[in-house]
Amino acid sequence: MLDTNLKQQLSSYLQNLKSQVELVVSLDDSAKAQELNTLATEIAGLSDLVSLRRDDSASKRAPAMQVHSVDKGTVITFAGVPMGHEFTSLVLALLHSGGHPIKIEPELIEQIRQLTGRFEFETYISLSCQTCPEVVQALNMMAAINPNITSVMIDGALFQQEVSDRNVMAVPTVFLNGEQFSQGAITLERIIQKIDVNAEARQAEALKQKDAFDVLVVGGGPAGASAAVYAARKGLRTGVLAERFGGQVADTVGIENFISVQYTEGPKLVNALEAHVRQYEVDIMNNQRATKLSKSEQVELELANGAVLKSKTLILAPGARWREMNVPGEQEYRGKGVAYCPHCDGPLFKGKKVAVIGGGNSGIEAAIDLAGIVEHVTVLEFAAELRADAVLVKKANSMGNITIITEAQTTEVTGDGNKVNGLQYTDRNTGNSHHIELAGIFVQIGLVPNTEWLRGAVELSPRGEIIVDERGQTSLPGVFAAGDATTVPYKQIVIAMGSGANASLGAFDYLIRH
Repeated sequence: MLDTNLKQQLSSYLQNLKSQVELVVSLDDSAKAQELNTLATEIAGLSDLVSLRRDDSASKRAPAMQVHSVDKGTVITFAGVPMGHEFTSLVLALLHSGGHPIKIEPELIEQIRQLTGRFEFETYISLSCQTCPEVVQALNMMAAINPNITSVMIDGALFQQEVSDRNVMAVPTVFLNGEQFSQGAITLERIIQKIDVNAEARQAEALKQKDAFDVLVVGGGPAGASAAVYAARKGLRTGVLAERFGGQVADTVGIENFISVQYTEGPKLVNALEAHVRQYEVDIMNNQRATKLSKSEQVELELANGAVLKSKTLILAPGARWREMNVPGEQEYRGKGVAYCPHCDGPLFKGKKVAVIGGGNSGIEAAIDLAGIVEHVTVLEFAAELRADAVLVKKANSMGNITIITEAQTTEVTGDGNKVNGLQYTDRNTGNSHHIELAGIFVQIGLVPNTEWLRGAVELSPRGEIIVDERGQTSLPGVFAAGDATTVPYKQIVIAMGSGANASLGAFDYLIRH
């Protein structure tokens, strides 16, 4: 299962164990069960503090592996073989169950420890999902802290019948005590906030007590992180407000055009960004949403929880989100067949028919990726010609299970009330309407800036982008902006980082002069 290099790395990690960890495997006769048993055996052979036993009744799913802390009585379960992106989740589960310190704020650890009642979390994932490990690891940390909390990772591709019975059509999907709890990315702070009913009020009160910042950054993506580092290095009192640190980059699979780094992945880059920001005295306020911007003597930022933050200058880096089709049925079936991340949700549609909306690079890349998993892919492009690079179009045309339809306007997503069963589109040449039977629809038609809350506060372009000058200055003095939410023409990670630095230097210059 594990190659020599991976064994050496894991052996080194397991030297950090301080207490006994027991692996309990529940197996059936499948090939995956043999893989899991081999993996568990190899892990147990790397440390005297890791033991292994088989108990097919320990888990209601097979194959499954439970990670027990013998001292604390905590349980973390992996239903399936936790390789791919989830291997890190397994390594962290071993370390945290074995007494290695959990690297989150002490206040959060104590808040988790004080939670009362039973919390049984089940998270459906796909091993190709970039977002899933973040959620799995958050829940696993909670389970490693509080024995009243259990966390089960479930490989949706392996437990297809269960996925169908529970109508799971997007990952990660989390169930709590048998009821759906969340779908998509969710931070540890937000999870705690949802189950600790008084958490939001306490958090709002703590935010209200904060002194004014010199520079307050809204957004934790590449632009926001870059702006925060540059501001902190100037010795300025700096804060970062983010709904989710990393933003859209956390959902990116492969990154091959980040200069000086030949290849990396979104979550790895996000971790590096956050680690760099935390090297400085930056106040990171995660899982917070800004709702209103105003200015009197200072810039004032109102949050969704009612708190108001003040700052001498502000840098807006709210980023962008997937553009929606805005047709009937899209919202009704979002997460029930309508998806925006083919890498994450593609495995849930194995052997089924799906559509990709959009003929740009992202759309054709999605079609190519999906074609290796699903029965058939239909690409619908509004324009007369595809906008994707010729090499991608050639690859798509060479595959036997991709159909490309141009001049197709999607008009409706159809379903049976529970999940998608197709879509309706109009042929823009003839005006005729057609219906395609489908199990899933992947929307790949670009991005829209997260700026609705800024209307009336700063000048926006007709596309909703924040208008900035060469220094990143907006129409409101003392307020700067950077990244994909601005009128900077090319939406790239490296450009967002540069614009974040530029806006931060602009804010510093503003502070000097005012």
